[in-house]
Amino acid sequence: MALSSLLNLFNSLCPLFFILATTGWYVANAQTVPPANSIMVRAKSKPNQAWKEYPTRTIDTLPGFAVGAKQARLSSYGGWLDKKMTTTGFFHTQQVGGRWWLVDPAGYAFIHVGVVSVTPGTSAISQAALKEKFGTEEKWAAATTQMLKENSFNGAGAWSATDLLRQTPTRTAYTMIWNFMSSYGKKRGGTYQQPGHTGYPNDCIFVFDPDFVTFCDEHARQLAATKDDPYLLGHFSDNELPFPGDALDRYLSLPQTDPGYGAAQSWLRERKHNDQAGKTDITDDDRAAFRGYLVDRYLSITTAAIRKYDPHHLCLGPRFHSSELHSKPAFQAAGKYLDAIAINYYGAWTPNPVTMANWESWSGKSFIITEWYVKGDDTGMGNTGGAGWIVPTQKDRGLFYQNFTLGLLESKACVGWHWFKYMDNDPTNLKADPSNRDSNKGIVNIRYEPYLPLIEKMKQLNDNVYPLTEYFDKSGG
Repeated sequence: MALSSLLNLFNSLCPLFFILATTGWYVANAQTVPPANSIMVRAKSKPNQAWKEYPTRTIDTLPGFAVGAKQARLSSYGGWLDKKMTTTGFFHTQQVGGRWWLVDPAGYAFIHVGVVSVTPGTSAISQAALKEKFGTEEKWAAATTQMLKENSFNGAGAWSATDLLRQTPTRTAYTMIWNFMSSYGKKRGGTYQQPGHTGYPNDCIFVFDPDFVTFCDEHARQLAATKDDPYLLGHFSDNELPFPGDALDRYLSLPQTDPGYGAAQSWLRERKHNDQAGKTDITDDDRAAFRGYLVDRYLSITTAAIRKYDPHHLCLGPRFHSSELHSKPAFQAAGKYLDAIAINYYGAWTPNPVTMANWESWSGKSFIITEWYVKGDDTGMGNTGGAGWIVPTQKDRGLFYQNFTLGLLESKACVGWHWFKYMDNDPTNLKADPSNRDSNKGIVNIRYEPYLPLIEKMKQLNDNVYPLTEYFDKSGG
């Protein structure tokens, strides 16, 4: 080929190379290719990093979507009266026309738009502010559920003050977290505190202990107290358990007297059909399969205990959060036992459509995002703790909220999200988890004062959740 022809070919392919390179960068960094109608928002993941600009889609930038043109009529639970489905008297999941839904107890399509840790602050500053602003915790609960409803939130996530919320005039959907494994670990011994979750020896949970089955049955008896409450959406079994990719190696590194070592050794030798198989014989395929086996073992025990004492409500799992988010065997196991899969989703500015599609195809189930947030740099807080992004202002936090939730709604497999969390961290509360001590995560500060620029953007999106599902379904999104 002549040199001139090669140059012409190179010039013609340059735009394609640029598009492919750009697309690859965004996919690798858990981003979608930036839409032409997006705006740019500055953000960083740690305080000492430089600001970078990220393409950000907001409800106002959606081509052809008329914000507020269609007002969704809601049931008492927050379900969509225009879309009637099967009625069971409790929340359940249903797929219609390629989109997954929660269905409220009255039988109406429901997207769970919730907030984590809707509970009074425990620090001295927050307790004094509660007394001054509300008087009592009961009055706080009534005012807070009303505030959430006014801003089109329809529920409370994990670690919420459910006893108080159940007594309010404005009822709201809620979830419960039971900590089967971490509670067993505290009783057994050997666990320790890590930022955001409980740590286990060598990242090996005690799922092969013979006593764990008995413990779960006894622990689950508490669930009977709320088994008939229609406002209870479902149960989390634990929070952010370790399911590492090298779990098989880790269990085989435990003391030989540990039940986990024996279970891993037996599993490997049976898989290899070799009574002498050991750590040196492990392949990546073995590691992937064992991770699925580990998740299966945990869920088979915990969901059986939950359903024995509460057959009515959703099993949501242990809130996947780490490398298991990219594990097909882990999601295949989750799909066998869970009604919808709880996922704590950090590190992505925009939800990755390929990743979300994998979650659905691998499991055959819907998912719910149960933790995610962004911190503002305008509060004077250090913002060193936690996994969320940092942006300059509260308005920018609201723009991030809209960008992230639009991606979730577009996926058709997401049945809701829980923003982390209701109240900011209090730096004076040294008893708090290390990841929850100095960061702007809340929709209110430690004195119960709302961040209005954030909440304004949240409300704008929340008001349009159901019309947005129609918009994305019609547009083929």
